[in-house]
Amino acid sequence: MAKTVDELRNEIRVATGRFEREISAAFTKEDLAALCDAVGYEIGGDSLPPKPEMRAGILEMIGDPVNGATDGIDRSFRKGELEAIAAALEA
Repeated sequence: MAKTVDELRNEIRVATGRFEREISAAFTKEDLAALCDAVGYEIGGDSLPPKPEMRAGILEMIGDPVNGATDGIDRSFRKGELEAIAAALEA
């Protein structure tokens, strides 16, 4: 049976050293920062960049660019993107 979006998010959270959530919740900035670190995307600076910028960087690092949107993705990850991220973390 296919995993749900919530199951994929939790799988990714655990793979990056974060904790699972019992309720449906999008990634926080801290979750995205941990994911950036796990895939090798340098966020630099003293503060965390905006979520759209981190999302685009993560997809770029796993080789799944979204229509060349390197400046940002102003939405949550889609199921296919979550599956690609989970697969990249397993490799």
